[in-house]
Amino acid sequence: MKTSKMQPYIKYYANGLSTDILRQLYTNMLKPRLIEEKMLVLLRQGKISKWFSGIGQEAIAVGVTMALHPEEYILPMHRNLGVFTTRNVPLYKLFSQWQGKASGFTKGRDRSFHFGTQYYKIVGMISHLGPQLGVADGIALASKLKAKKHVTAVFTGEGGTSEGDFHEALNVASVWQLPVLFCIENNGYGLSTPTSEQYNCENLADRGVGYGMESHSIDGNNIIEVYTKVAAIADSIRINPRPVLIEFKTFRIRGHEEASGTKYVPQDLMDAWAKKDPLENFQSYLKEENVIDKAFEVEIKTRIVHEINEHLEVAFNEEAIDANLINELNDVFKPFEYKHITCKSNSKNIRFVDAISEGLKQSMARYNDLIIMGQDIADYGGVFKITEGFVKAFGKDRVRNTPICESAIVETAMGLSIAGIKSVVEMQFADFVSSGFNPIVNYLAKSHYRWGQAADVVIRMPCGGGVGAGPFHSQTNEAWFTKTPGLKVVYPAFPYDAKGLLNTAITDPNPVLFFEHKGLYRSVRQHVPIDYFTLPFGKASLIRNGQDITVISYGAGVHWVLECLEKYPKVSVDIIDLRTLQPLDTQTIFNSVKKTGKAIILQEDSLFGGIASDISALIMEECFKYLDAPVKRVASIETPIPFAKTLEDQYLPKERFETELLKLLEY
Repeated sequence: MKTSKMQPYIKYYANGLSTDILRQLYTNMLKPRLIEEKMLVLLRQGKISKWFSGIGQEAIAVGVTMALHPEEYILPMHRNLGVFTTRNVPLYKLFSQWQGKASGFTKGRDRSFHFGTQYYKIVGMISHLGPQLGVADGIALASKLKAKKHVTAVFTGEGGTSEGDFHEALNVASVWQLPVLFCIENNGYGLSTPTSEQYNCENLADRGVGYGMESHSIDGNNIIEVYTKVAAIADSIRINPRPVLIEFKTFRIRGHEEASGTKYVPQDLMDAWAKKDPLENFQSYLKEENVIDKAFEVEIKTRIVHEINEHLEVAFNEEAIDANLINELNDVFKPFEYKHITCKSNSKNIRFVDAISEGLKQSMARYNDLIIMGQDIADYGGVFKITEGFVKAFGKDRVRNTPICESAIVETAMGLSIAGIKSVVEMQFADFVSSGFNPIVNYLAKSHYRWGQAADVVIRMPCGGGVGAGPFHSQTNEAWFTKTPGLKVVYPAFPYDAKGLLNTAITDPNPVLFFEHKGLYRSVRQHVPIDYFTLPFGKASLIRNGQDITVISYGAGVHWVLECLEKYPKVSVDIIDLRTLQPLDTQTIFNSVKKTGKAIILQEDSLFGGIASDISALIMEECFKYLDAPVKRVASIETPIPFAKTLEDQYLPKERFETELLKLLEY
């Protein structure tokens, strides 16, 4: 760091700040700067793998963090080292994190700043930058519901404001008046793309108007302006909860990451911003005002350098992380001790849709802060009327209509989980989950494995064909999720299973995709216990016992199997209803196939890449010597699902299943 005397290019107004605060602002900026300079040396030495420099942007991270209370969450990015150091995160843990060692925050499973820590109320970003904005909405919603009067601050860069998640998150925060401080670090470039190619408005803060949101543009290199203005805004938000958009004008002095360099930046622009270095300017100002002197500067720098070196030695001396297979597999999900709850009350004959509604209602009563979110689910009761009457029973705070923004709502659910609140998200149709795919497979699914944070979220997925709804309202897309480690996938075929498994899904602290076949909603009835009960995940249902062949299916496919077999009463069949696809009850499958010697798997989804393929492979690997015939898969044809009945009938595998079943029996 340069220490030559200079005239500050930034105008400072102390605004009555005490000497202690001014010195603390300086010290808190100096610390990340010295760490970064050391990291750049270590990067060249190959002792860390990558570095995203925040040199020249320290005033933003430090000013915002000092303006917030320690118990308030901050969601920083990879140039916000000052957030972590200002929150006094032990340096050896940061250094171990960057070296992929066990004392870091992710057990070597992720690098850089891709981690969170509940102890310090910091939630790190993922590489898909946008989702953290919606997560901040969820944390802020929890704060508002619990009347905590907390502010949640979330960072993004100017490039990230082009992502749909940014706009969705701002819209949700504005509609729900959530206490979120949206912080845009406008540092001139998204990797090599200048702001002139990123957006077509003068100030990103101007976008707040479109969301009915208060906004400000602040000199991000002026630590006093950042600290005092953010502190005032935060105090105001605590009294009057609402979102505020702040654009911090700054500049990225170094490359997007060190390997990318800065050759694409005009030298005169680099020179101009170098004169506005937030640390050097503030240091000169403090000396002119006799707040600090050379002795103070040397003392603080010596202390920080000693701390850095001491903690680096601890990190360097730590053994390389042990690659333990059991630990890796066990950390994908938060441990969940299933408790089987039986219901001794009378049962009643109800429809599939009623079973779902009852399960939701009884879970809402059981968990008094459980939140349900979805489009049109409040007064309207949802398009399938599953939540009809819920607003009257539980209030609009807990039964929340959402804007049409699947991604932000999934992210909000993640934020609620971070704040300790369970939630159920209804996709109006399972097809629409594609608009929220990223946060499900990259945030919810990976969160516990990466840094031990559970995603206590259930996503309800009305799905399936046979109702003439066409390509965008009829998909059964479970295969998108069964291959993603970290997600549980449930797909019941009967009302009894639907209610019991939904109750378990809500109790389970891990993310669950809960598929509900629309064609079964009002066509299937069953006697179901009136009161609350649970059913275990990973346990298939053997709904018919036989000797000739094993038939494996789930969802509507189970009913197609039963309908088909009514024509062949003399065929002795094991019928397995999987009920849950992740976890999968392989033992029940293997036991049956070893007994019958033949297996046929029916799925409604198109054939290639579906779960039937994996089950077939598992049977071939584990039961090959018991087989009397090849394993047969039956599925829908390889097209999108069509609308016209004749085309849809051709698409679905009902008739083909009968043909293939008879062939396999005769093999």
